[in-house]
Amino acid sequence: MSDTVHYTVAGGLATITLNRPDAMNALDDELKSALRDTLHAAEADESVRAVLLTGNGRAFCVGQDLKEHTESLRERGGAALDTVEEHYNPIVRAIAGMPKPVVAGVNGVAAGAGAGFAFAADYRVMADTAAFNTSFLGVGLSTDSGVSWTLPRLVGPGRATDLLLFPRAVRAPEALELGLTNRVVPAAELAAEAESVARRLAEGPTVALAALKEALAYGASHSLADSLEREAVLQTRAGASADHQHAVESFVRKETPRFTGR
Repeated sequence: MSDTVHYTVAGGLATITLNRPDAMNALDDELKSALRDTLHAAEADESVRAVLLTGNGRAFCVGQDLKEHTESLRERGGAALDTVEEHYNPIVRAIAGMPKPVVAGVNGVAAGAGAGFAFAADYRVMADTAAFNTSFLGVGLSTDSGVSWTLPRLVGPGRATDLLLFPRAVRAPEALELGLTNRVVPAAELAAEAESVARRLAEGPTVALAALKEALAYGASHSLADSLEREAVLQTRAGASADHQHAVESFVRKETPRFTGR
């Protein structure tokens, strides 16, 4: 793995840390490739039952490294935006499609694609000093990293349009009010709180969590009738898991279940 991404696995929890603190975790080609590949590794690792994505330093991720991008534009023109298909789309697909819960520990500013990565996560824990910023129009670009899909679903189409047309820093209290984050904690407590949330999910019924994640994504763009049919399929899958059998037996015995992720 690249030094620009730190990856650890302990107790079923994979922690992925963006590690370009001096550049506020701006996304150069090395970091983008490393993040994409690390997410795929976490998905393929059967010992991983949840993922925590966070940043090292004072930023979560400020989006594209514009210094590198400027050079790429000079050399390649519009083809420099091939990075969307090569990097950003696979990263967001890996986060949103991960058959395990993904928690974003938003330790600082999350802008552009950085905000998109956080929005694609299943749950966001945000430091009280952090902020989101769509920022795309400020550099003459439209959206990428799934923001056109995730943002309206988080805040509604009207607010999403406002945040995209008039980019600004949405600080933690407003982010919580708008629904951009699930909880806000003091900055000094962010690392511990985000890990606690992610570890609780890592100790949960992994098959059921994957089914729940899939059901929510499916229901967001399908009719009630189609969603009911999909729920039946997914519930059957969860019902066949060892964790379901164990949980029912534990309930009958009035014991707390201990899930194994199977």
